[in-house]
Amino acid sequence: MTVRGLDLVDDVIGELSFTQMLYFLCGGRMPTIAETKILDACLVTLMEHGWTPSSLITRLMIDSVPQESQVAIASGLLSLGSVFAGTSEGCAEILKAGIDAGGDLQAYCDHVVASYRALRKPIPGFGHPLHKPDDPRTIKLISTGRLYRVGGQYIDLLLMLSNTVDAAAGKHVTINATGAIGALLLEIGLAPGVMRGLAVVSRSGGLIGHIVEERETHAARHIWQLAEENIPYEAPSKD
Repeated sequence: MTVRGLDLVDDVIGELSFTQMLYFLCGGRMPTIAETKILDACLVTLMEHGWTPSSLITRLMIDSVPQESQVAIASGLLSLGSVFAGTSEGCAEILKAGIDAGGDLQAYCDHVVASYRALRKPIPGFGHPLHKPDDPRTIKLISTGRLYRVGGQYIDLLLMLSNTVDAAAGKHVTINATGAIGALLLEIGLAPGVMRGLAVVSRSGGLIGHIVEERETHAARHIWQLAEENIPYEAPSKD
């Protein structure tokens, strides 16, 4: 049994960590120790986010189909996208385009910010409803990248873009964790197109934890009751 040229029994099982194997499958080569540490940090960051749509949906589903863990997890994962956990891909695409184009990076940042402001759309990787002025996860992720010395050009461009965003907004706008993850995954050689998939892998682990807890606490029934008691029915208008 082989996986991309490696013998599953002799080369993989008991020899590679889950993170190493994940990188190997997504990146096409074996990661260095530093690259493994960075990918692991990113996966851990996205794994657990408390009461979010993905965890709420998973808990409601496991209460409805208690023997079908895969159904509950899959249902929760369907909420990942441009709002929750999926913006690392969009941020990475912006950073990669800037580095690939070369030239004046400040001019590139100015163009990106002006374009998104004209569309009245947030730039992927920026802004957070809770973490202000800075996302502590972002600070730790960037420091981890510096610690393991994985490149630096994408991190530097992210910080330059952040300064440009702040100048245009007239205030400091948070770099959220997915923005930092987008930069770090580029630094270790992973393509933007795999990043949302990596978010799904990470959050799947967190949702297993919610299923375990839900089977002990039955919080979904309480959530259901709260919705019935606090969300009034509004009859549709006849106009």
